[in-house]
Amino acid sequence: MDIVLVHPQIPHNSGCAGRLSAALGLPLHLVEPLGFSREDRYLKRAGLDYWPMVDLRVHADLDACWEALEAQGSRPLAERARLFSARGGTSLFEAPFEPDDVLFFGSETKGLPAQLLERLESQRVYVPIRPGVRSLNLANTVALGVYTAMQRAGVAMPDNDGTYLPHPERARDVWPADVLRSD
Repeated sequence: MDIVLVHPQIPHNSGCAGRLSAALGLPLHLVEPLGFSREDRYLKRAGLDYWPMVDLRVHADLDACWEALEAQGSRPLAERARLFSARGGTSLFEAPFEPDDVLFFGSETKGLPAQLLERLESQRVYVPIRPGVRSLNLANTVALGVYTAMQRAGVAMPDNDGTYLPHPERARDVWPADVLRSD
């Protein structure tokens, strides 16, 4: 399972996704343009000292991201893509998920590109919310979506009894830009 943030604008949300990526051992893909620098102190702060554990990949645009993800799967990406949107689709709690799915989340201000949502309309997933609420925070949606998708797909959760063992590189001053892999 992979996590993709398309054109994220707020560094804190991407940093939180980075921390989730480290906690679950899932790759995190950021699709440019970003609304912040990869050297942003808020991005670093939200990810805390977990950046050495993040498999961070940055793509120049959605086409480059799509091409990279298409090449790594046994099923076509159009079948593996799950497009999270506040505007329609199947409820997160009813949607089917597979272990090799790729979870796409759009920017905080615009969501996912309309062309992508139209092209893969059957792959849309939404988190149920009350009327009058426009949307949930991106970091919250990513956390809820990823854990739920993993559980529904039968992906094993990390085996942890709550004990904290510091990562050997946690004392190193690692910035997100230090660990990223670009196309």
